[in-house]
Amino acid sequence: MDLRDQLKNLFPDHEEQDFEMPDEKEPFKQKEPLVCKFEKKGRNGKPVTLVEGYEGSDEDLKDLAKKIKTTLGTGGSAKDGTIVIQGDSRDKVMQILKDLGYKTKRVGG
Repeated sequence: MDLRDQLKNLFPDHEEQDFEMPDEKEPFKQKEPLVCKFEKKGRNGKPVTLVEGYEGSDEDLKDLAKKIKTTLGTGGSAKDGTIVIQGDSRDKVMQILKDLGYKTKRVGG
């Protein structure tokens, strides 16, 4: 006896209804590619990877930054349309963004 049969025994008057699951939120469509670049200047010589040019909302930017940070296992931050990831990991960040459906462009070296 499966769960449906048990429920029918408990609630004989209940009519089974079909319902649709809501679709997952579609990723924001960028008009311009995201720019990935490496920077040390102004950070006490510590390398960081910058992802600039995000056009979506701040909440979506923070979600994207969180996905990147957890995938790489590094720290970082996101504000004002820019994601800052600790360390030089441009290639990995670009691959993560491509897997998520974003176009990217590498700037510098």
